Amino acid sequence: MSTSDQSTDSPEEPRTSGVYVYGIVPADMEAEEDAVGVCDGPVTIVKHGGIAALVSEISVERPLGKPEDLQAHAYLLDGTSRVAPVLPLRFGAVMTDEESVEKELLAAHADEFAAALQELEGRAQYVVKGRYVEQAILREVIDESEQAAQLLGAIRDQPEESTRDARMALGEIVSNAIVAKRDADTRKVLEALDSLSDSVNVREPTHEEEAAQVAVLVEVARQEELEKAVGELAEQWDGRVDMRLLGPLAAYDFVVTQKPEG
Repeated sequence: MSTSDQSTDSPEEPRTSGVYVYGIVPADMEAEEDAVGVCDGPVTIVKHGGIAALVSEISVERPLGKPEDLQAHAYLLDGTSRVAPVLPLRFGAVMTDEESVEKELLAAHADEFAAALQELEGRAQYVVKGRYVEQAILREVIDESEQAAQLLGAIRDQPEESTRDARMALGEIVSNAIVAKRDADTRKVLEALDSLSDSVNVREPTHEEEAAQVAVLVEVARQEELEKAVGELAEQWDGRVDMRLLGPLAAYDFVVTQKPEG
């Protein structure tokens, strides 16, 4: 009795690696030899016409989201923004392989990416931050509000439990006053930066004593002018507001693209 051979399809091997995509850059951009990305992977470039993607291979079995992953993502994009325009992708963009990056991401959005890169040529994001000096801003509020001064006098050297209502009322006055001062001081920051950038984004406060947080898109060649403008504000607000200037950074507030599918 003879039997016929039966062929069976072997199950497809599960995919163990993927390609992490950081951002879009001009095709003439070269990755630094020592550039390190998420999961400590070497960074390479996938090209399509005049645009390219910064990528690195990762294991799909390792979950993303550790602090060092976020830091590696931002560090690579911010470093790139110092030498070339870059369109940052949101953290966690993973595609199947380099072919899918080229066809499904770059080719599918080639015109859109090329136009956005042209707009960013020579420009980078900077963030101007100011935080009130706690004792200075409290004294300012007390000096400007008779009601606050009276409440402060009423609770001074008194037990907390017997002055709870007064403390809450004082806290509300201070909080509302700081909100009003933040609005006014943010406008002053915008006025100081007006001649340097026409693309600005006022960020929501991340701390109750934040005086201002403004992202601006500025020509990298004008960084010294930006530093001077922020320095003048710092001098004007010396002892009242601590000022910081961050950048150059990738243009997260202006051109971040969505995660690609695939």
